[in-house]
Amino acid sequence: MTTPSYVARRGELEAYFDRTAVEAWKRLTSDAPVNRIRATVRAGRDSMRNRLLSWLPQDLRGMRLLDAGCGTGALAIEAARRGADVVAVDISPTLIGLAQERAPSDLGEGRVTFMVGDLLDPAFGHFDHVVAMDSLIHYDGADIARTLAALAPRVGGSLVFTIAPRTPALTVMHAMGQFFPRGNRSPAIAPIALGTLENRMKGHVTLEDWRIMQTEKVVSGFYISQAVEARRP
Repeated sequence: MTTPSYVARRGELEAYFDRTAVEAWKRLTSDAPVNRIRATVRAGRDSMRNRLLSWLPQDLRGMRLLDAGCGTGALAIEAARRGADVVAVDISPTLIGLAQERAPSDLGEGRVTFMVGDLLDPAFGHFDHVVAMDSLIHYDGADIARTLAALAPRVGGSLVFTIAPRTPALTVMHAMGQFFPRGNRSPAIAPIALGTLENRMKGHVTLEDWRIMQTEKVVSGFYISQAVEARRP
C-alpha cells in the first residue's frame, strides 16, 4: 500500500517528532506551563482525545485496540484503563520512550504494548478498534484513504481517526505558521473536506461496506481538527 508520498511524509514526521521538536512536544503533552498558543492546542487535544474515546465502548475488556500514532500514550493509557489490550505504535522512538516512562504500573485488567513502527505493519494483527488521533492529518487525501483501506480488513469494529478540515480559519493559521515557533514547526498538514475523503474511500474495494457514521469538529484556538468514525453499518 505504501506509496512514495506516504514514505516521504513518514520520514519527515519521524525527523520532526524524534528530533526537531522533542522538548516542545514533551511540554505540550504534560501539565508543564506553556504559552497561550500552546495552551489552546493542549486543550484542543484533550478535548479531541475525550471525544474519540467516547465513541469507543465504555467496557473494552477482551478487545484489542490499535493506537496508530500514539505519541506519548495518553489515549492508549485511557483505553487500557477500560480493559483494552492496546498496541500503541509510533514512528518516533523518542516519543515511545517517553510514553513508556509515563505509563502507570497498574492498568487494572488492561495493558499497553508500546512499539516503534509503521501503523500499517500487518504483523500487529487484527483489532476490534483502531484509533488514529492527529496522525493522518499530515497525509494527503489519497494516502489517508489508502491507509484506511489497508487497515479495514484487520478491523472488526470501528476506525476512529481525525482529519484536518478544510476551513478558512485553518487555512489562515496554517499559512501564518503560528502553531509553534519557527524552529519547532511541524511538517505541513493536509486539509481535506469530508466529502472528498468519502469519495476517495469509495475507490477502495476493502472499504466498499464501510460508512462514515459520525463526525465532529473540535476547535480550540490554534487547534482545529475533525473527528471521524467509520464502520460497517
